[in-house]
Amino acid sequence: MYQVPNYTETVSMKLSEVLADIGVDERIVMKRRRTLLLMESIENIYHQLLDENFFIYLFGSQSEGTTTIGIQSDIDQLIRDKEYPVIQDWSDWISGLYNFLMIQDNSVSPGHCLLQSLRSDAPLPADGESDQFFFKDRTGRVFVKNSIVHVSSVNRDEVELHGPAYARQGQPGYCDKDTVMALHCTTWPQQARQWLIQQGEGQWPSAEMKQYCSRTGCFVVTVGCSGSEHEQLEWRISTSLAERCLMFNLNITQIRCYVLMKILKRFINPLFNDVITSFMCKTVLFHCIANTHSNIWRENNLLLCLSLCLYLLYTNIIYENCPHFIIPGNNLMRGKISPAVKPYILEKLNIIINSEGLALLGIKCDDLGSRLLLKLSAIKKGDIISGKLLYNLAFSISGTLNKTYHHLKKRSPNEAVEILKNFISKTFNSQYEGLDKTASHLMLPWYCTILGSFMATLNIYHYNTVSADALKLIALGLNTDVASSKLKLASILFCVQEIQKVDLVLSEIEKRYDLQIVEPICKCHVEIKKELQRQGFLELCDNHNEEILKYTTASCVRFLPCEIHCVPTELRYEMFRSTQEDRIFRTKEDNMWMDCAVVDSLPYLYFLQYKVYSHLGRRDQKQAALFKLIRTIKEELNLGHRETALNLLGKCMEQEGRAGDALQCYFKSLNVRGRDNAAKIHINAL
Repeated sequence: MYQVPNYTETVSMKLSEVLADIGVDERIVMKRRRTLLLMESIENIYHQLLDENFFIYLFGSQSEGTTTIGIQSDIDQLIRDKEYPVIQDWSDWISGLYNFLMIQDNSVSPGHCLLQSLRSDAPLPADGESDQFFFKDRTGRVFVKNSIVHVSSVNRDEVELHGPAYARQGQPGYCDKDTVMALHCTTWPQQARQWLIQQGEGQWPSAEMKQYCSRTGCFVVTVGCSGSEHEQLEWRISTSLAERCLMFNLNITQIRCYVLMKILKRFINPLFNDVITSFMCKTVLFHCIANTHSNIWRENNLLLCLSLCLYLLYTNIIYENCPHFIIPGNNLMRGKISPAVKPYILEKLNIIINSEGLALLGIKCDDLGSRLLLKLSAIKKGDIISGKLLYNLAFSISGTLNKTYHHLKKRSPNEAVEILKNFISKTFNSQYEGLDKTASHLMLPWYCTILGSFMATLNIYHYNTVSADALKLIALGLNTDVASSKLKLASILFCVQEIQKVDLVLSEIEKRYDLQIVEPICKCHVEIKKELQRQGFLELCDNHNEEILKYTTASCVRFLPCEIHCVPTELRYEMFRSTQEDRIFRTKEDNMWMDCAVVDSLPYLYFLQYKVYSHLGRRDQKQAALFKLIRTIKEELNLGHRETALNLLGKCMEQEGRAGDALQCYFKSLNVRGRDNAAKIHINAL
């Protein structure tokens, strides 16, 4: 039996430890997957509540858990349009929808297909003529051009076209994201049916995995084979759901091998225009696993496993053929490698393969080289990764709430109440399972708080009081996070002069708001760069999943114009921040929140305390609250609405009789945000 040399085993174990230190271990991989799949579920549940006909998938390294902080992987978002089913058999035709028949014959490039348009009222070919989106061939068949699908869910002015994907890149506070529109076929592609029955030495994937993969069907995305005579008509077949299944069934050594290949790819690619892709590396890994015995893939063999993968990649480049793992006729390297750069790529790979691991010492990504050399195992990144993952999940929830508010913004209070009741009823009664169930439990309390607030504003407008039903709904959402929902309750109680109750609510919030742990959450601005700065937050996130968000995050507090009766007078001005000229310069993101009153939780807590202590005549506590408000504005780096906090501070200064200080606050506010700022109203009123 082959024995691994002691040197190789030693380097493999040290390399495995280094990868664990930078977050490539079972726990962090599972946490990454859970977080991204929860984000996927939250997004889809929201669109289901609106009865929208598309479904979103988050693919790629982030959802697979095969990335590191240094790799900085983007998110691959696939948007599936449910209105246009793709079928491979006439018996699968669906009445009332525009079905497309998948054509896979010898005239089509491997890994691609044509889509023939069918009638919606009968399982028959559609009639029509050639135009911008359709092509009629000599036999009368009408085919759909791949230009028919466009990305409607992103702002086209803010993205860059990358093949079939629209890329959002370089926006502070956001992961880079590639968005692809796709159509779905519920049946397994004809070109991949041989894969279901073949089996290599590694007996991987198992028969059960292949059976599951076959049930996922496939997608078709809007890109033809480069250079094909049918390039505008061809659609690329994607088996992303099956590939997700394969990735989720890798062991930690296989995942580490893939991560190392991606890091080494970055080491090679800057010299050769990114000719080696992550998908090629993944495909090479799949082929190696399928054709080697399973007992090879162990921690003490990591260096050997990496060498096997790199050697196969080297061979593929020699022959310029990297066959797709599921559709082997599709050569991923076709036309990718120019004769001019091929020798240099091979030379670079050859050096890495023959270096017996020494080449890894030169890798700067995640300090992998220096960590391997010095084995700085004391510097672990697990807590940082966990913190960023759960922060991103909170960020995703905040983004979904932004869209919910935007959907309700132009509705009357009564209409908004009915829409939210429908949201809550559908969410509560849906038979969700797994992470979908977890996602719905995360969102349901938020919807209850919003509905309670809408009912409260109607109560205050008509009766100057708040009904028990409204308070009961708000109470169901009080533990969404540390502060924001409770601050909504405090704001409502303040508007009906229940000052003693407000005092109790604010005291409870302040007890729970640990300044060493709680991170502010705001997705209103893309231009504000947010840095996780609290070690307590990172440590708690490292030891818990999404349930810890209610103790470690504080979202900004938002009131729609229809909630105006739940808002103190000083904050109402924020609903009127924009002039007609300001509106011309708004972005898509600005329109999501700028007609609302929005404020970060911590400054709003201290502002309400100042108002309450003023009413109660507690001068010392009032001054303490004012000092905390000033300190927060100066020291908290992650405020999303600093200009609003400065405006509230200015109103406090006015109440103190300090008009000069109030004016300074308003000018500082304008320095933060020159347009769309209520400070202009306050300055004119002084």
